[in-house]
Amino acid sequence: MASLKFSKAVICAVLLATFGAAAPAVSSAPGATSSLAPAASSAPGSLSAVPTSSASATPSSDARSRSSSNAPSSTASAPEASETVPYASDDPNYILWGSDYNGVPQAVRGSYGASVLGPQDVALVKQNADLLAPPTTDSGSVGNAKWPFSLSHNRLQTGGWARQENIGVMPLATSMAGVNMRLEAGAVRELHWHKTAEWAYILKGSVQVTALNSDGQNYLATSEGDLWYFPPGIPHSLQATADLADGAEFLLVFDDGNFSEDSTFLLTDWLAHVPKEVLAKNFQADISAFDHIPADELYIFPSSPPPDDAKAVSDPQGTVPDPFTFKLSQVKATQLSGGTVKVVDSTTFPVSTTIAAAEVTVEPGAMRELHWHPTQDEWSFFIEGEGRVTLFASSGNARTFNYQGGDIGFVPATFGHYVENTGNTTLRFLEIFKSDRFQDISLNQWLALTPPDLVKAHLQLDDATIAKLSKTKPTVIGPSGGSNNSTSNSTSSH
Repeated sequence: MASLKFSKAVICAVLLATFGAAAPAVSSAPGATSSLAPAASSAPGSLSAVPTSSASATPSSDARSRSSSNAPSSTASAPEASETVPYASDDPNYILWGSDYNGVPQAVRGSYGASVLGPQDVALVKQNADLLAPPTTDSGSVGNAKWPFSLSHNRLQTGGWARQENIGVMPLATSMAGVNMRLEAGAVRELHWHKTAEWAYILKGSVQVTALNSDGQNYLATSEGDLWYFPPGIPHSLQATADLADGAEFLLVFDDGNFSEDSTFLLTDWLAHVPKEVLAKNFQADISAFDHIPADELYIFPSSPPPDDAKAVSDPQGTVPDPFTFKLSQVKATQLSGGTVKVVDSTTFPVSTTIAAAEVTVEPGAMRELHWHPTQDEWSFFIEGEGRVTLFASSGNARTFNYQGGDIGFVPATFGHYVENTGNTTLRFLEIFKSDRFQDISLNQWLALTPPDLVKAHLQLDDATIAKLSKTKPTVIGPSGGSNNSTSNSTSSH
């Protein structure tokens, strides 16, 4: 029995000696890190407790010397704070093809997607690369933010035509609607009024406009490459001059997404629905004077071009105090590193109290900077060139759209976005808002005017990058190294 007790004692002593030698001593030095901390999980999809970097993986020569001399460990060689989420992917997300791409586009980006086996509208797909093969940064769901006027039903008239966009074809655009109208030389968009305001941008040619306000003051002007604005209920007319042999074409924007050009209050439509006896009494004329009024609306009709020296009818009440037209063509554009911008709102065009706009050009490889509009939706019209826009709708939702001349875009208020020129020619477009003032928030300027340490804590940018942030709005940013390769000449493959 005594020998058995002695054997157990020997075994216990050996075990204690073995585990005591394996266990490291716990340092009592201030700030020392414990080697008893649990190891980071290596399970698939788990976040590393400590970000891997060359700095933390290889100890410095000072750290090695301290280790060799059995000096206590120091926080100077401790790894950086653990990351909260993974770092953003470095996968390239350039647009994969343009409208002039010679191949057949496929729904493939890098290792994602597969070829298209069924039928597809190749011409349409070439114009919308980021719908078929979206960047990997797209996520979630965002409503359709593109409508080409080419898909709008056209209303053909003797002397011109008109086609429109409203919530019927683009439900996202609830605050504004648009009409593209063409008048041959001399053709008239008949005397009419709307329950909404009308803002216009002349694309080609010149237009004579007439109007009357509620104080009985009249107005007449001819606009070429310029704007006009009529408040709700103001009666007016539009007539193409002969300055351009083909007449004129223009864009109309209305401050209501429900607007329909087919619901205009037209002079001929109204009088055709009033008894002629009432007309005679109202105008103090013989009833026979109204024998030839139209039985239906004219809408657009041909006529002789107005004279170059046309003037408003003499008016005892005088003319309107604030002009209904604005010479945007005579405004000097602000030159920026990647393009130009002209802003027009009620500060320069006082009568335009519900529509503000900017005319923007972006050179190849450049971009309208990352920004958002704090309170108002943006209704965009692309005049020429090719562009790319990603809408950030918060909560992880983002979607990218491609635009060409004749396309309409829409950005709901507060949505972050940019406009990148993805073509080889100048991109020109309008930003239009249901507002009396143009407003935007620049991401670049916001970060530049935020304490640098706070920016670094969010984005882990280096000091050199933070120093480059602009304290004034860049608005349109020129191409930098490597950023001009925005369009790939071929689709990616597995």
